[in-house]
Amino acid sequence: MNPLNAAQSETLLIVDDEPDVCDMLAIYLRKQGFTVLCANSATQAREQLNTENINLMVLDINMPGETGLDFLRSLQLQNRLPVVLLTANTDVVDRVVGLELGADDYLGKPFDPRELLARIRSVLRRTKQADVQVIAEVGFESNTVKFGTCTLDLNARRLHNAMGEELPLTAMEFDVLQVFAENPNRVLTRDRLLDLAHYRGRDPFDRSIDIRITRLRRKIEQDPSHPQVIKTVRGLGYLFSTHSGSDG
Repeated sequence: MNPLNAAQSETLLIVDDEPDVCDMLAIYLRKQGFTVLCANSATQAREQLNTENINLMVLDINMPGETGLDFLRSLQLQNRLPVVLLTANTDVVDRVVGLELGADDYLGKPFDPRELLARIRSVLRRTKQADVQVIAEVGFESNTVKFGTCTLDLNARRLHNAMGEELPLTAMEFDVLQVFAENPNRVLTRDRLLDLAHYRGRDPFDRSIDIRITRLRRKIEQDPSHPQVIKTVRGLGYLFSTHSGSDG
């Protein structure tokens, strides 16, 4: 076994109603150094989440009964668990909805397990970097940026509203806000946003940028239909405005 793989201790939960798929992925991912648990329904997955320390969930959208999207929707306000969705290639709408509900990534079926492994490692790497940064910054003054009435804590990677309540952020949503915070009042193209947030080359994430911006606007804008904080610059991209009272 590769020493780098042997050093991994993350626990993955595979949620798919097809036992053969679960078994195949479990065997492959265990060989890569992961601890892997399986569930064939949302009910079984909840039991695993309540009793085990899960680092990432691989979730199939198309399950009978409670679908993967329904399950993800029920988790979004209770759990920061990183999620990689498995979808049928034709389910474009479901993939978009999954991203809006906070999934970190998705992969269309059929897929190469090596690509799933790469995406799992990418999401876990971002999550681990966030955890290390939080630990390193404990005891130091927070580095905060105002996004409208909300406040982004760059050290703790947390977003709070005007009442001080924490608003849930996925890893990619934080990365996008951080890029805006580091480039105020500058127009950023979608390609530039992807480059600066380190998401270049992950087709079809150009579409994902637009979805994340829409989701972020719902959190930080007083009127998401007329954004004043993250503005659309027609034909160019997006701009984080530190000035209020102008049209967006």
